[in-house]
Amino acid sequence: MDLFIGEVLGTFLLITLGMGVCCNVVLKNTGGFDSGYLVINWGWGIAVFVAVFVTGDISGAHINPAVTIGLAAAGNFDWALVPMYIAGQFIGAILAAVLVWFQYRDHFDATEDKSAKLGVFSTAPSIPNTLNNLYSEIFATFILIIGVLYIAQPEVGLGAISALPVGLLVFGIGMSMGGTTGYAINPARDLGPRIAHALLPIKGKGDSNWGYAWIPVIGPILGSILAAVVYRILPF
Repeated sequence: MDLFIGEVLGTFLLITLGMGVCCNVVLKNTGGFDSGYLVINWGWGIAVFVAVFVTGDISGAHINPAVTIGLAAAGNFDWALVPMYIAGQFIGAILAAVLVWFQYRDHFDATEDKSAKLGVFSTAPSIPNTLNNLYSEIFATFILIIGVLYIAQPEVGLGAISALPVGLLVFGIGMSMGGTTGYAINPARDLGPRIAHALLPIKGKGDSNWGYAWIPVIGPILGSILAAVVYRILPF
């Protein structure tokens, strides 16, 4: 039960701080309105740092189905625990998305742009191109999981000591590779809040772009498996 609660809490912290910085930058009449891409990337990097630091010694702070699958595929995590971890990650992500929306609901009402409202919940491509968008998510997640596999402790995952390296890794991915699709690199991070967007009574929200939603789910999973295969082939 502690492992499950750790993943719920860790992903809750991740999405609260990550989605929160998106709201603060994108939605109208906030204190951080239009402060830019760098602020969003720092926010997500700090979100990962906090989530890993708090729950690293509880559950290994996977906070991402791609990390859970990647560690299992590399032989560093028990496949029997994978469903429980992923369930906890999605629960934490959806709960965080609902509570962040409630905090910023006046600013959602003040924002007319439907895509901006969806954009604080989930990712979208800068240029829609199915193959390129899928490749972007596979490649970025490959870099994430390769990094995590060499940072993580075998049979444990990410302990608290890994918080800063993993936070900086995510920040670096965002700055270098995030401009094409918004670097979901985490199915729970994208799909969980997207489900919340679809269900919440957000004024003038528009649709949830379900036609794109499979890419930030399948791409990270493929990227994580590819990273695990390469990790097992490498002699170090």
